[in-house]
Amino acid sequence: MISVNFPDFEKITAFWCEVINTIDDLLDETDELSAHETMSHYESSLKSIDQNLTFHFERDEADERIEMVFGCDGYAQSIASVLSLVDAAPIIDGVQVVAFNHRHDPLPVCIKVSDDEFRLDDFWFSSRVEKGEFHLSVFVKDYQNEDDNPAVEAVMIYLDALLGEFDLMTRVATLSWYSQPSEPLDHGLKPLTHLRDEFDQVRTQVQLIGATVH
Repeated sequence: MISVNFPDFEKITAFWCEVINTIDDLLDETDELSAHETMSHYESSLKSIDQNLTFHFERDEADERIEMVFGCDGYAQSIASVLSLVDAAPIIDGVQVVAFNHRHDPLPVCIKVSDDEFRLDDFWFSSRVEKGEFHLSVFVKDYQNEDDNPAVEAVMIYLDALLGEFDLMTRVATLSWYSQPSEPLDHGLKPLTHLRDEFDQVRTQVQLIGATVH
Protein backbone atom coordinates (compact mmCIF):
# COMPACT_ATOMS: atom_id res chain seq x y z
CA MET A 1 0.00 0.00 0.00
CA ILE A 2 1.41 3.43 -0.95
CA SER A 3 1.58 6.14 1.69
CA VAL A 4 0.42 9.50 0.33
CA ASN A 5 2.01 12.88 0.99
CA PHE A 6 -0.72 15.44 1.69
CA PRO A 7 0.38 18.92 0.60
CA ASP A 8 0.27 22.12 2.65
CA PHE A 9 -2.09 24.44 0.75
CA GLU A 10 -0.71 27.58 2.43
CA LYS A 11 2.73 26.73 1.08
CA ILE A 12 1.24 26.03 -2.37
CA THR A 13 -0.43 29.46 -2.36
CA ALA A 14 2.85 31.10 -1.28
CA PHE A 15 4.69 29.31 -4.09
CA TRP A 16 2.31 30.57 -6.77
CA CYS A 17 2.46 34.11 -5.36
CA GLU A 18 6.23 33.93 -5.71
CA VAL A 19 5.96 32.68 -9.29
CA ILE A 20 3.49 35.41 -10.30
CA ASN A 21 5.83 38.08 -8.91
CA THR A 22 8.98 36.77 -10.60
CA ILE A 23 8.20 34.72 -13.70
CA ASP A 24 8.06 37.60 -16.18
CA ASP A 25 11.53 38.73 -15.13
CA LEU A 26 12.76 35.12 -15.20
CA LEU A 27 11.55 34.48 -18.75
CA ASP A 28 13.07 37.77 -19.93
CA GLU A 29 16.31 37.26 -18.00
CA THR A 30 19.46 37.14 -20.13
CA ASP A 31 21.89 36.69 -17.24
CA GLU A 32 22.26 32.96 -16.62
CA LEU A 33 23.35 33.39 -12.98
CA SER A 34 20.33 35.52 -12.08
CA ALA A 35 17.98 33.06 -13.79
CA HIS A 36 19.60 30.16 -11.94
CA GLU A 37 19.10 31.92 -8.59
CA THR A 38 15.38 32.37 -9.27
CA MET A 39 15.00 28.77 -10.42
CA SER A 40 16.83 27.57 -7.30
CA HIS A 41 14.43 29.57 -5.15
CA TYR A 42 11.46 27.93 -6.91
CA GLU A 43 13.01 24.52 -6.22
CA SER A 44 13.50 25.33 -2.53
CA SER A 45 9.89 26.46 -2.23
CA LEU A 46 8.68 23.26 -3.90
CA LYS A 47 10.79 21.08 -1.59
CA SER A 48 9.14 22.78 1.39
CA ILE A 49 5.78 21.56 0.02
CA ASP A 50 6.99 18.05 -0.79
CA GLN A 51 10.60 16.85 -0.98
CA ASN A 52 9.88 14.89 -4.17
CA LEU A 53 8.49 17.75 -6.27
CA THR A 54 10.38 18.73 -9.42
CA PHE A 55 9.80 21.18 -12.25
CA HIS A 56 11.29 22.32 -15.51
CA PHE A 57 10.38 24.58 -18.42
CA GLU A 58 9.70 23.40 -21.97
CA ARG A 59 8.87 25.49 -25.01
CA ASP A 60 5.81 24.43 -26.99
CA GLU A 61 6.96 25.20 -30.53
CA ALA A 62 3.43 24.80 -31.91
CA ASP A 63 2.00 27.89 -30.20
CA GLU A 64 5.17 29.42 -28.73
CA ARG A 65 3.98 28.99 -25.15
CA ILE A 66 6.22 28.01 -22.27
CA GLU A 67 5.20 24.86 -20.41
CA MET A 68 5.99 24.69 -16.69
CA VAL A 69 6.06 20.95 -16.06
CA PHE A 70 5.75 19.57 -12.53
CA GLY A 71 6.57 16.02 -11.49
CA CYS A 72 7.64 14.01 -8.47
CA ASP A 73 10.73 12.15 -9.65
CA GLY A 74 8.89 8.84 -9.90
CA TYR A 75 7.61 8.80 -6.28
CA ALA A 76 3.99 7.67 -6.46
CA GLN A 77 3.26 8.88 -2.90
CA SER A 78 3.72 12.46 -4.17
CA ILE A 79 1.21 12.31 -7.03
CA ALA A 80 -1.36 14.14 -4.87
CA SER A 81 1.13 16.96 -4.30
CA VAL A 82 1.67 17.41 -8.03
CA LEU A 83 -2.06 17.39 -8.79
CA SER A 84 -2.83 19.82 -5.94
CA LEU A 85 -0.06 22.17 -7.06
CA VAL A 86 -1.21 22.20 -10.69
CA ASP A 87 -4.88 22.49 -9.73
CA ALA A 88 -4.06 25.61 -7.68
CA ALA A 89 -2.07 27.26 -10.48
CA PRO A 90 -3.18 30.75 -11.50
CA ILE A 91 -3.55 31.84 -15.13
CA ILE A 92 -0.15 33.10 -16.31
CA ASP A 93 0.10 34.77 -19.72
CA GLY A 94 2.20 32.69 -22.11
CA VAL A 95 2.70 29.87 -19.61
CA GLN A 96 0.85 26.57 -19.44
CA VAL A 97 1.15 24.61 -16.19
CA VAL A 98 1.40 20.84 -16.80
CA ALA A 99 1.30 17.85 -14.46
CA PHE A 100 3.94 15.19 -15.13
CA ASN A 101 6.26 14.57 -18.05
CA HIS A 102 4.20 13.40 -21.00
CA ARG A 103 5.22 10.98 -23.72
CA HIS A 104 7.61 12.43 -26.26
CA ASP A 105 7.24 12.27 -30.02
CA PRO A 106 9.73 12.07 -31.52
CA LEU A 107 11.76 10.25 -28.91
CA PRO A 108 15.19 11.65 -27.98
CA VAL A 109 17.83 10.33 -30.35
CA CYS A 110 20.54 10.51 -27.72
CA ILE A 111 20.69 11.27 -24.00
CA LYS A 112 23.82 12.62 -22.34
CA VAL A 113 24.39 11.92 -18.66
CA SER A 114 27.57 13.49 -17.29
CA ASP A 115 30.22 12.54 -19.85
CA ASP A 116 28.37 9.50 -21.20
CA GLU A 117 26.01 9.36 -24.16
CA PHE A 118 23.30 6.74 -24.58
CA ARG A 119 20.98 5.84 -27.43
CA LEU A 120 17.58 4.19 -27.10
CA ASP A 121 18.76 1.12 -28.99
CA ASP A 122 21.50 0.58 -26.38
CA PHE A 123 18.90 -0.98 -24.08
CA TRP A 124 16.70 -4.08 -24.10
CA PHE A 125 13.72 -5.20 -22.05
CA SER A 126 11.30 -7.97 -21.20
CA SER A 127 7.85 -7.62 -19.66
CA ARG A 128 4.91 -9.62 -18.45
CA VAL A 129 1.41 -9.01 -17.12
CA GLU A 130 0.56 -11.10 -14.07
CA LYS A 131 -2.66 -10.74 -12.05
CA GLY A 132 -3.30 -7.34 -13.54
CA GLU A 133 0.22 -6.06 -12.84
CA PHE A 134 2.79 -4.97 -15.42
CA HIS A 135 6.31 -6.14 -14.60
CA LEU A 136 9.20 -4.60 -16.51
CA SER A 137 12.82 -5.73 -16.67
CA VAL A 138 15.50 -3.57 -18.30
CA PHE A 139 18.86 -4.92 -19.45
CA VAL A 140 21.89 -2.63 -19.36
CA LYS A 141 25.42 -3.39 -20.56
CA ASP A 142 27.84 -4.20 -17.73
CA TYR A 143 25.16 -3.52 -15.11
CA GLN A 144 26.27 -3.89 -11.49
CA ASN A 145 23.93 -1.66 -9.49
CA GLU A 146 21.68 1.33 -10.00
CA ASP A 147 23.42 3.72 -7.63
CA ASP A 148 25.10 6.58 -9.52
CA ASN A 149 24.75 4.62 -12.74
CA PRO A 150 24.49 6.98 -15.74
CA ALA A 151 22.96 4.23 -17.89
CA VAL A 152 20.13 3.75 -15.38
CA GLU A 153 19.52 7.50 -15.32
CA ALA A 154 19.37 7.53 -19.12
CA VAL A 155 16.89 4.64 -19.14
CA MET A 156 14.64 6.45 -16.66
CA ILE A 157 14.57 9.49 -18.97
CA TYR A 158 13.71 7.21 -21.89
CA LEU A 159 10.97 5.47 -19.87
CA ASP A 160 9.40 8.85 -19.11
CA ALA A 161 9.50 9.66 -22.81
CA LEU A 162 8.15 6.26 -23.87
CA LEU A 163 5.36 5.76 -21.32
CA GLY A 164 4.85 9.14 -19.66
CA GLU A 165 5.72 9.80 -16.03
CA PHE A 166 2.23 9.11 -14.68
CA ASP A 167 1.85 5.67 -16.30
CA LEU A 168 5.40 4.79 -15.28
CA MET A 169 4.55 5.48 -11.64
CA THR A 170 1.06 4.02 -11.53
CA ARG A 171 0.99 1.12 -14.00
CA VAL A 172 4.47 -0.41 -13.69
CA ALA A 173 4.31 -2.69 -10.66
CA THR A 174 8.01 -3.63 -10.65
CA LEU A 175 11.02 -2.27 -12.49
CA SER A 176 13.99 -4.63 -12.34
CA TRP A 177 17.54 -4.17 -13.66
CA TYR A 178 19.86 -6.80 -15.12
CA SER A 179 23.13 -6.99 -16.99
CA GLN A 180 22.58 -7.26 -20.72
CA PRO A 181 23.56 -10.60 -22.28
CA SER A 182 25.85 -10.58 -25.30
CA GLU A 183 23.05 -11.88 -27.55
CA PRO A 184 19.79 -10.33 -26.27
CA LEU A 185 17.62 -11.90 -28.97
CA ASP A 186 18.73 -15.36 -27.92
CA HIS A 187 17.29 -14.62 -24.47
CA GLY A 188 13.92 -13.46 -25.82
CA LEU A 189 14.63 -9.78 -25.10
CA LYS A 190 13.26 -6.88 -27.15
CA PRO A 191 14.78 -3.49 -27.98
CA LEU A 192 13.55 -0.74 -25.69
CA THR A 193 12.22 1.03 -28.79
CA HIS A 194 9.36 -1.55 -28.80
CA LEU A 195 8.26 -0.88 -25.21
CA ARG A 196 5.56 1.71 -25.94
CA ASP A 197 3.75 -0.49 -28.45
CA GLU A 198 3.92 -3.53 -26.16
CA PHE A 199 2.74 -1.55 -23.13
CA ASP A 200 -0.15 0.06 -25.01
CA GLN A 201 -1.42 -3.35 -26.14
CA VAL A 202 -1.94 -4.41 -22.50
CA ARG A 203 -2.46 -1.04 -20.78
CA THR A 204 -6.21 -1.53 -20.26
CA GLN A 205 -5.52 -4.83 -18.49
CA VAL A 206 -3.14 -3.22 -16.00
CA GLN A 207 -4.29 -2.02 -12.60
CA LEU A 208 -3.36 1.42 -11.26
CA ILE A 209 -0.64 0.81 -8.70
CA GLY A 210 2.63 2.29 -7.49
CA ALA A 211 6.09 1.23 -8.65
CA THR A 212 8.42 -0.94 -6.60
CA VAL A 213 12.04 -0.76 -7.78
CA HIS A 214 14.32 -3.77 -7.36
